[in-house]
Amino acid sequence: MLDIVLRRFIPNYTQTRDPEVRRQYGVFAGGVGILLNLLLFAGKLTAGLITGAISVTADAFNNLSDAASSVVTLVGFRLAGQKPDADHPFGHGRMEYLSGLLVSLLILLVGVELGKSSIEKILHPEATQLTALSGTILVISILVKLWMGWFNSKLGNRIQSETLRATAIDSRSDALATSTVLLGLGITHVTSLQLDGWLGLLVAAFILKAGWSAAKDTIDPLLGTNPDPEMVKDIQSVIMEHPQVVGIHDLIIHDYGPGRRMMSVHAEVSDQTDVMEAHDIIDHIERELGERFRIEAVIHMDPIQTGNHQVEQLRARTAQLARDIHPDLSIHDFRMTMGPMYTNLIFDLVVPYSVTMPPAQVKDALVQALQAENPNYHAIIHIDRSYVV
Repeated sequence: MLDIVLRRFIPNYTQTRDPEVRRQYGVFAGGVGILLNLLLFAGKLTAGLITGAISVTADAFNNLSDAASSVVTLVGFRLAGQKPDADHPFGHGRMEYLSGLLVSLLILLVGVELGKSSIEKILHPEATQLTALSGTILVISILVKLWMGWFNSKLGNRIQSETLRATAIDSRSDALATSTVLLGLGITHVTSLQLDGWLGLLVAAFILKAGWSAAKDTIDPLLGTNPDPEMVKDIQSVIMEHPQVVGIHDLIIHDYGPGRRMMSVHAEVSDQTDVMEAHDIIDHIERELGERFRIEAVIHMDPIQTGNHQVEQLRARTAQLARDIHPDLSIHDFRMTMGPMYTNLIFDLVVPYSVTMPPAQVKDALVQALQAENPNYHAIIHIDRSYVV
């Protein structure tokens, strides 16, 4: 059924990696959200006036804020779909993350205001009354919100949108909150216990939790996080399919919004490989990554010594000594130069953030381990904290 609707409103709806199709998904979801949330606001406000319950009225205004959030979502997707320009050469994709963050802030604001109103109702309780009409309105609103949660979750997963996923979380929280309000009104109707203020406070807690969760999901890509491990594994597999590449390291992915990513990585090739041949291979890999992952790749070529048994043996031993200090440590760009008195070992030592030991202390420990192997080893180590595969 969903596919039939999407086919009607979004041409080429299956091509979810296309930025224009993603934009249309967002605009469609925003329009549906505005319409349904305005209807829910009107219905719940009517129910709130009938029952005299602050929790119902507050829940109505929560839906009004959801309508505003849907407007933000719609505008955010439209802005994110704008093409790069002179001032924003990497496009406007991060506007989607910013719109998701604004949605989260609106959710948090509603939660705070609802909490304040509920505390006031606890201190000064007033009688509430549940009627068949108000109960029916609340039941329908619960069902609508559950459907909206499913709808936004489906669309969000299809286009990998944190904004729509945040909206789905908010919709499910709204359904739970309204269910709690309805249950409380029913208990009050049967027992005359004044639970309205306490239930409003519980609803506020649900909303605040949902807002915080949604905010975190949108803040993370804005601040920058490690690449998805599965994508890293796939990228590594594509690069290492080429026999001329010996290894890769220093993979960094920059996220400028859905559909607009850039990456850089260092590819190790044998120093015996012809420079023109290696350059042609690297260019081919960059194009292949772009086609398969819709990512703009820049690959730095690192020539390394191969075919020298002594160098390879010492490289493997140095890597093992590093792992003995911490299993997450690794090395790359290993070179060896022989002098009359010392053997210089030149390499990069990768110290990821999972290693709590200070990088300088890690470096000293490795130097001591190498000199314990051979006092003539002189280690020249560069600390690297980039993401490494």
